[in-house]
Amino acid sequence: MKDTYISDSIKYVGVDDRDIDLFESQYIVPNGVSYNAYVILDEKVCVMDTVDKGKTEEWLGNLKKELGDRKPDYLVIHHLEPDHAGSIADFVKEYPESVLVGTEKMFSMLPQFFDFEFEHKMQVVAEGDTLSLGGHTLTFIMAPMVHWPEVMVSYESSEKILFSADGFGKFGALDTEEDWACEARRYYFNIVGKYGAQVAALLKKASGLDIKMICPLHGPILKENLSYYIGLYETWSSYKPEVDGVFIAYASIHGNTAKVAKYFKDVLEQKGAKKVAISDLSREDIAECVEDAFKYGKVVLAASSYDAGVFAPMSDFLHHLKSKAWQNRDVAIIENGSWGPTAAKTIKSVLETMKDIRVCDTVITIRSTMKETDKPKLSALADELLSK
Repeated sequence: MKDTYISDSIKYVGVDDRDIDLFESQYIVPNGVSYNAYVILDEKVCVMDTVDKGKTEEWLGNLKKELGDRKPDYLVIHHLEPDHAGSIADFVKEYPESVLVGTEKMFSMLPQFFDFEFEHKMQVVAEGDTLSLGGHTLTFIMAPMVHWPEVMVSYESSEKILFSADGFGKFGALDTEEDWACEARRYYFNIVGKYGAQVAALLKKASGLDIKMICPLHGPILKENLSYYIGLYETWSSYKPEVDGVFIAYASIHGNTAKVAKYFKDVLEQKGAKKVAISDLSREDIAECVEDAFKYGKVVLAASSYDAGVFAPMSDFLHHLKSKAWQNRDVAIIENGSWGPTAAKTIKSVLETMKDIRVCDTVITIRSTMKETDKPKLSALADELLSK
């Protein structure tokens, strides 16, 4: 279990979910996920978020253990998505005198999820509002569309802690030892990626705060080297490439396009590409492929033609990229077609709807299988892509 100690007065009461197979019913989470919640013990007691409905009992047990004989005065709801707000009704039933704290938008959405009376126990907060708990004071910062419209974060000034909602979150239970950036990147681009401008706006607000610790709603509590994590978020939210390299994404029906893609990887490496990653869109986690498309500055799209369009795995990949506002990349296209090549045209038609995607002038068309005469053309395409 990663270190969940915050301070003597701020306690972690979240839970790990190892039972989940798909986060949001779409993202593979081989190491599960954590649902983080916290409680501030002061003159007033403040609970910071709840957890997914499937883990209510465990969460309430953790909370009661920290509370002892005390009862919460407040429940701060940073984000109403069910993985964080799923236990609100159970909390209200257990602690009916507690006041719910959230944005006006959150309270307008609350009845969509729960059927209980809350008008007499709600405290609406807006940008810059504060909540004094005694020695601790929370300042609320609005974060609309990071990644829902009702989201806010909060800053506790005495201990200099940012409660960051889904910001700085990652996949993986807290008992997992793994690189933070990999699963945080996959989490960010697949869930929050579309909202880079909103994330940048929040980072600008946070830049004026003296932050010593970040407590997200998923993943480990961040205590050291915060400039590293914030720097990655600045890069990700600005859609700048993180790595000087090439990502090859291919969709191959019978394996011939795969052979071309793998050959092209060798060509790029021989020509000095610093790093080249490659993925089979038919077999690999699409979320990981989306992550790599954002990670690298140059991308190669290689696909078979199919039904007068492009092979479905590539079509699906492009749909994901468009929905996540993929932009500001250099792209090379390789198509395969036995009698009527249509992949390149279809790929281009999607790329044209995206922002600042620079497509190489050269497009390689493979007729069924790669021939020796194709290799000089592939070499020229590699030169063009690397020169961008």
